[in-house]
Amino acid sequence: MDNFILFSAIVLTLLMGVPIYRAVMGPTVLDRFMGVNAIGSKTTVLLIMIGFVFNRVDMFIDIALAYALLNFIAVIAASRYFHKRKGLSEEMK
Repeated sequence: MDNFILFSAIVLTLLMGVPIYRAVMGPTVLDRFMGVNAIGSKTTVLLIMIGFVFNRVDMFIDIALAYALLNFIAVIAASRYFHKRKGLSEEMK
């Protein structure tokens, strides 16, 4: 079972390349937000998989929940900032 979880974690890490590309090279701010949010979601799942590998799921679930909450708050704060600054609406025209 550990080999399956380890293989799945490696595949998930490789799949994080697409949102990393979108977050770095995205043409708009919204594309970058989506990329960063996808990276955060995949990192949360990756933390839980690491917890299964080390047989400390309870500790890693707490870390993953804290990371997911911080990711959510950061994306909401950044989107509010750009919305108030009118950075998102100018790019969409």
